[in-house]
Amino acid sequence: QVQLVESGGGLVQAGGSLRLSCAASGSFFSINTMGWYRQAPGKLRELVAAITRGGSTNYADALKGRFTISRDNAKNTMYLQMNSLKPEDTAVYYCNANIVSRIDFRVRDYWGQGTQVTVSS
Repeated sequence: QVQLVESGGGLVQAGGSLRLSCAASGSFFSINTMGWYRQAPGKLRELVAAITRGGSTNYADALKGRFTISRDNAKNTMYLQMNSLKPEDTAVYYCNANIVSRIDFRVRDYWGQGTQVTVSS
């Protein structure tokens, strides 16, 4: 069974930093694109950033320069470094991964349970 587990969320003051991690566990062949999404109360889930297996990245325009996505393929882990945090960054942050099955080599979409990030003013 494949699982994505996020960690690193918490409460931080405006201007502070947090580093989120997302670790994939279970039996699978490989992980393709991974991404971070967030959902604030009363709002739709939105893309924060994504990264391919080869390291190509894509960011939400409003977050470029403050957030950095990275991954360690050997550890099946993705990271999100968040700097200069603002109260409007408060949300539940979700990890997403496109994972190739070891059994049938089909690509399936997986989500983590989410980690809360709260930025106080």
